[in-house]
Amino acid sequence: MGDLKQLAALLRRRMLVLMLAFAWLFAQGLLPALAASTEGEADAVNAFIPLMFALGIILLASRAGGALARRLQQPRVLGQLLVGVVLGPTVLDMLHWGILQGVDLQHTLKELAELGVLLLMFNIGLEVHLSELVKVGKVAVFAGVLGVLVPVAFTVAVVIPAGYDMFPALFAGVTLAATSVSISAQVLLELGYLHTKEGNALLATALIDDVLAILAVSLTLVLAGAQANEGGADLSQLLVIVLQMAGYIAVAFALAWYGLPRAFRWIRTRPQLAQAYGIPIFALAAALFFGWSAEYFGGVAAITGAFIAGVGLSQLHGHGMKQEIEQTMTHLAYVFLVPIFFIDVGLETDLSSFPLEALPFMLVLLLMAVISKVFGAGIGARMGGFDLRESLRVGVCMVSRGEVGLIIISIGLTSGLLDGGSELYASLFMVILLTTVLTPPMVRWVFQGRNQEEIANRALAGAATGDSTL
Repeated sequence: MGDLKQLAALLRRRMLVLMLAFAWLFAQGLLPALAASTEGEADAVNAFIPLMFALGIILLASRAGGALARRLQQPRVLGQLLVGVVLGPTVLDMLHWGILQGVDLQHTLKELAELGVLLLMFNIGLEVHLSELVKVGKVAVFAGVLGVLVPVAFTVAVVIPAGYDMFPALFAGVTLAATSVSISAQVLLELGYLHTKEGNALLATALIDDVLAILAVSLTLVLAGAQANEGGADLSQLLVIVLQMAGYIAVAFALAWYGLPRAFRWIRTRPQLAQAYGIPIFALAAALFFGWSAEYFGGVAAITGAFIAGVGLSQLHGHGMKQEIEQTMTHLAYVFLVPIFFIDVGLETDLSSFPLEALPFMLVLLLMAVISKVFGAGIGARMGGFDLRESLRVGVCMVSRGEVGLIIISIGLTSGLLDGGSELYASLFMVILLTTVLTPPMVRWVFQGRNQEEIANRALAGAATGDSTL
């Protein structure tokens, strides 16, 4: 009987491999042929038809990559990122398959990915307890400031000796000063550590890091523009930028903290508005409006506005409103949009075109990018009162550059500070990708044994007070 079960399991695995192989041959053979036969009718193709096919592939691949990562005891996000690289131009170049030709899917997928990270940060904000963030305020300030200054200084020290001018080197430093909190926060959420001291410190530090990184981008552009015009730096313009960001964050927090809970309690008393998923719909609208206002009024990332909206709605206790919002937003985000976000990082990456002569320079930048974040944010957390192990965890959680780094590097390309054909640009792009891929296993590694530490600490505390219970 046992042999029959093993044989059946083997046959199921063989059938799965055959089905995947058949699907691959189908996509690479028959579908491109069909697409080529109708090449003259490409303009008449409804763009939604190939979009359905692409989204189906992305969602299935995301689930398979996440499942494989969990089987290897790694966070799902790591598998999703690596699957995205495989689907991208590095290996399969999915967006250039014959069946997907004639339409521009990359722009659409990018917008869906941005919605995914927006909802991801909104959901994280929903689970935040502001009182816990306040407790780590000192840690966040020191870690946020040093987590920006140290990477900038380290990067400039590496890039200028390589033969680049001051402002490209400075902008490269600003690019690597950015942090993508969404990657680390997702990993901590999966591991169950998001509501720990280190998790709360990560969220608070990332908020400060985001503001400082955008301020550094603005400062660099102002100084570079002043040099190009052979004039002095426009300090009044810089002051306006600082006041704009600080003013927006203050006003947005006030509106979210005091206004959103009152508005939703009023909506709950109006059945015509609250019934039939009314509460989650208004919550989604709040996340979108706060995300839009962050970019439009504050000059900060949209994910910051969505996070603030989530923090405001985290106060909705009683009547099941918060639970309804969390459940609906979680389904919408993690079933559809968030997998697209993680896959999209790989779809935009072409490792095959990376110039091999730039490999040593890129490896030095990568090592510097990891060390500078861990050292800068870690030392800041230590100055704020964390012990060495907790400080190390905060520093490692800040390593990922992710979508924030990609946004900043695109600004450098548009402004002319970075040359798209240079080794510096190619190396920065690779470092952003690799820090994003390396962060999940690094976070998992530094958090190993944390539960045992808590048990030991409680035992010591109990012994000190004469209480032997845990």
